[in-house]
Amino acid sequence: MSEKRIAIYPGTFDPITNGHIDILLRACDLFDEVIVTIARNPAKETTFTLEERFEMIQEVIDEGLLPKDKSRVEVLDGLSVEGAEQFGAGALVRGLRAVSDFEYEFQMALMNRHLAPKLHTVYLMPKDEYTYLSSTIIKGVARHGGDIRRFVPRGVERRLFEMYGFPLKP
Repeated sequence: MSEKRIAIYPGTFDPITNGHIDILLRACDLFDEVIVTIARNPAKETTFTLEERFEMIQEVIDEGLLPKDKSRVEVLDGLSVEGAEQFGAGALVRGLRAVSDFEYEFQMALMNRHLAPKLHTVYLMPKDEYTYLSSTIIKGVARHGGDIRRFVPRGVERRLFEMYGFPLKP
């Protein structure tokens, strides 16, 4: 029997979007297990606490938006390559939305290869409808009460609307 193929998908996920979920679903097609690793970065200011981001991703898994038998969420302290080693992952999944993402991601992949030569970086592209999405854009629309239903899970929409003082749309 072959060894289990494990990948991590590191990020801030502030909040998780349908673009993230689409990347995760694609990764679950390729790997036996995909671990969403939420970065703990005290230098980065986030809208949601680490605990809230963890809960939102766990809700996505619990609601069946991601396969429960192939995905889980963990908090990552330190570098992604250290997290990959900690969780026994052979690959690091990254999403590419546009060519502008590639330059940064390419530099990170080269550094990660230097730090962990056996760790593979796998780039996945979301569906066309999610290529322009980012957590920042979603928060900007929600801040003004805009319709974000097509772009985030319902629990994320509820939390954002509560945060910005808008009623949840039916």
